[in-house]
This record gives sequence, C-alpha cells and structure tokens, in this order.
Amino acid sequence: MATTFKKLNPSKDIVSTRNLLHEAIPLTGAIVSGTYADDNIKNFSHGIFQAVYDYPFLSSSANHVFDLTVGYSSDSVLSSSTSIENAKKINIYNEMAQVLVGFDENSDIRRFDSDGDFVGTADKIHEAYFINFTRLLTKDEIKKGSVSIQLGADTAYATPFGGGSVDAGGIINLIDRSGSDGYKVNSPAGEYGILYATGSDLGATGLDGDGYKRAGLIYYQAGIAVISASMFASGLDSNVAMDVAGQSATQALTGTSISGNCDTVRHRVYNLSFNNTTELNSTIYFCRTNHDEFNYSSNPTYISGSRIVVKNQRADVPVSYITTVGLYSPDNELLAVAKLSEPLKKDPTTELTIRVRLDY
Repeated sequence: MATTFKKLNPSKDIVSTRNLLHEAIPLTGAIVSGTYADDNIKNFSHGIFQAVYDYPFLSSSANHVFDLTVGYSSDSVLSSSTSIENAKKINIYNEMAQVLVGFDENSDIRRFDSDGDFVGTADKIHEAYFINFTRLLTKDEIKKGSVSIQLGADTAYATPFGGGSVDAGGIINLIDRSGSDGYKVNSPAGEYGILYATGSDLGATGLDGDGYKRAGLIYYQAGIAVISASMFASGLDSNVAMDVAGQSATQALTGTSISGNCDTVRHRVYNLSFNNTTELNSTIYFCRTNHDEFNYSSNPTYISGSRIVVKNQRADVPVSYITTVGLYSPDNELLAVAKLSEPLKKDPTTELTIRVRLDY
C-alpha cells in the first residue's frame, strides 16, 4: 500500500489516444461452397437462415463465420400466397430493414435503397440476399473501402465461374468504393456504403460512367452485406441473367425455401474478403518523479535497526528502485497497477518520467 501519493495534472500528465487496427479476412469460395461437402453448413429447423463455418461445425475447431438468408418486401412482384415460405421471406426482409434502414415519417418500414437517398420509389431493393458476418471476423466494424465479393456469373449452375476471372468473364466482383469519405450515415445501424458490381459479364445496361453497376449495400458497424437479388436474374430490374440450380433467380426465390436459396447462392461465391477494424482506446499517464521525490521505500526491509540498508555511510544519498506504478482514485483506492520490465534506480540526483498506458 502506498504511503505517498502524487496528483496527476489532467492537462499536462494525461493524454487520450485512439488507434484503429486492421486485419485482412479472406474467405475462399472453397470454404463457403463445398470443401467439406457442406459439413460446415448448418441449417436450422426454423429454416430462416443458414450458418456457415470455416470447418465442419461439429468440430471443436470450427469457427462461425457468417449467416446467410434471403427475403423480399411485400411490395415485391414475387410476393404471393403461392410462393414457398412467402411469409418468412417477407418477415426476414422487414426485420433486416427495420434494423438497417429504419422507418419513414409515417412509421412505415423503409425499403432498402440502392443509392441510399430514399427519395421516391425508384432504386429500391425489394429482393435481397443478406450476409451477416460474425463479430469474430468484423470485430468493431468492417474497414471502409475494403470489401470484395466475387460471384459466379455464368448461366450454368454446374460451372458458375466460367472464365475464372473478373476480366475474362464468368465472375462479377462486388466492391465497396466508399473509401474514407464516400459512405452514408442515414442508417440507424451506423455507417454504410454502396456495393458496386464490375466485370465483363455485366453488359451495358445500368452502368455508370465508370463502368460500375449498383449491386447492394454494406453496413460497416453492423457487419452485414445486402446483395440485390437482381444480380442473379434478368427478370428483376435490368441485370445479369444467372441460372440458379436449373431455375431462374425469380423461380428460385418463389419456388424454393430460404435454405435452398442460400445453398444456390453459396454455390456461386468465388471469393470473399474484407478488412476488419479493432478500435483501441488508450489513456497515457506521464508519471513524473522529481529529484527530491520517491527516493525512499515503504518496504519494511528498507530499514534495519533504524538504518537504511542501502546506505553504507551516513553521508551516502538514499537510493530506491522503482518497480511498480499504482494509479489511484481521488479517495486513494487502487484502480490499476503497472509493472516495469526492470527496476529503475532513483536517487536525489535523478528525475524520471514513467509512461503508463491503459488500453480499453
């Protein structure tokens, strides 16, 4: 227990900092679409989403990487009482929209909007696939401008990747072009960016001046990618025509269960990558010891027979060795302890500044 305390000056001795640490997260299509013969894919009895692991999910080594589901709005042309799991797909869409998009001035659920301005009825994403990444991967948020989702674009389900590259055809790349200043902030779930599609299979319809086509949204703090189902069918808006397991995307969305739709979309994932972000907040305390301070120790062994044991002669200067710094509250309650890597010699001829960093 300390017997001597020194107050820290908040304006001179205490500094707060914030650092962002990034880690690259690559998910190969082989893991997502079949390396383990789907033993790493978990379907649930409720049937409303599918969980993907990086290893067979019954193994203790398996890590949950993301959940996949699909839904459409009640305004979609696909919404029909004859569609398989119609109510579930509408509920999925509404649930995701409530969290990520919010409500309008009439308390109605907003629709996902491909350009993010929520103006008028154009540019709405009424049918979408949702990839919900786990916190294990995204940490505090997905780094802006780092997302790449490569999808097989060839019509045949058996050979979805065609030429095997974005330039050679057969693969469409969905990228986040927001960078550090192109993202949007009008979401209750935090910041988000627009996913743009690029690739030789896009055709000329709907491209902007740079040759990109809006394909979905990426929510950075929520860790959720919203991919417009229009990327899989020419029957929804003006997009690439993709066959999904022998069906058009329209047929799959209306005639196949949510789990079945998840299987067919996973089959077209070629590669998926992004950088995560860990926010590290630190408070740095500069603990300064002047020449006339902390030259003695409160350790009982420092004194023997009323004499300081480190002094050989009466005229010798007192010496102490600093090994620990304690941070106390205003009422002298110990809050944190910092250990030095080696003792620091302290006597009346020296002054020290010990830098203590508290991370949280």
